[in-house]
Amino acid sequence: MRRFLTALGVLGVLAALLGGSALWWLNHDLQPGAQALELAVDPGTPPRGVAQAVKDAGAKVNPLLLYGWFRLSGQSRQIRAGNYEIEPGSTPRSLLLKLIRGEESLRSVTLVEGWTFLQVRAALQKEELLRPDTQGLAPEKIMEALGVAGVPAEGRFYPDTYSYGRGSSDLALLKRALHAMDRKLEAAWQRRQPNSPLRTPQELLVLASIIEKETGRASDRPMISGVFVNRLRLGMPLQTDPTVIYGMGEAFDGNLRRRDLQTDTPWNTYTRRGLPPTPIAMPGWGSLQAAVQPASTQALYFVARGDGTSAFSASLEEHNRAVNKYQRGQ
Repeated sequence: MRRFLTALGVLGVLAALLGGSALWWLNHDLQPGAQALELAVDPGTPPRGVAQAVKDAGAKVNPLLLYGWFRLSGQSRQIRAGNYEIEPGSTPRSLLLKLIRGEESLRSVTLVEGWTFLQVRAALQKEELLRPDTQGLAPEKIMEALGVAGVPAEGRFYPDTYSYGRGSSDLALLKRALHAMDRKLEAAWQRRQPNSPLRTPQELLVLASIIEKETGRASDRPMISGVFVNRLRLGMPLQTDPTVIYGMGEAFDGNLRRRDLQTDTPWNTYTRRGLPPTPIAMPGWGSLQAAVQPASTQALYFVARGDGTSAFSASLEEHNRAVNKYQRGQ
């Protein structure tokens, strides 16, 4: 009887030791280094493969023990495919929770107000973790792939910060930006004034893009919009330099000359009346709102003061005085 009790006591001690070891292992640091490890779990990867992928990513773990933990937890089938980070301090317990919750590591890219579609594409190409599905595609083909064939790409994507997972498609990110602009454009269109000269949401987008490029200070947007709306109502040319520059494309060398203002292109608002055929950049919400809610003003002209603001004038004579003062220092 004494031997039996002794053996039972020994087994109890061993069980306690094993339990303590298991508890220690479940909470030990998988990544004692300073940098997070990147873990990719492809769709259809079995739990054993996930455990091996954790080891291959650089984690300090026995993949057989990790696989055993996945199975013992009863949650191994809930592990989700995705792209994850194993941060310093991660444990087998916390890693499994992350995998079954699908807490993927995300990157972000910012599309800036006033950017052209060319600049948007350049920014996306620099994102090494984005899958370049649009690489080599013409803008028309990209819009076709997005389900909006025939719609110009310029200005159609909303400037904002977008998060994405490693291996996500750049086309999927563009689709989100496209839908975001659709929502913002519709919201702005519903706020337009009854006497607005804008006939379609597309015209709103074009005008907003010009306001975006012409504005040095946000508070000037309604007044700049007011000038352009007044000119549209009177049938005056908009005479805005950013549209001329856009129409010049790569020929623009940083200096806008008189001959450039006189060289006709579809976007030259000195040689052509009304709005140009497409936006010239991505407008933000402030410019969209200003386009449909312009300031009530008699101004027909404006000129940059040199400090980011603009001086507005109702007559050409007054405008010329402002040009002499702020541009020529007279």
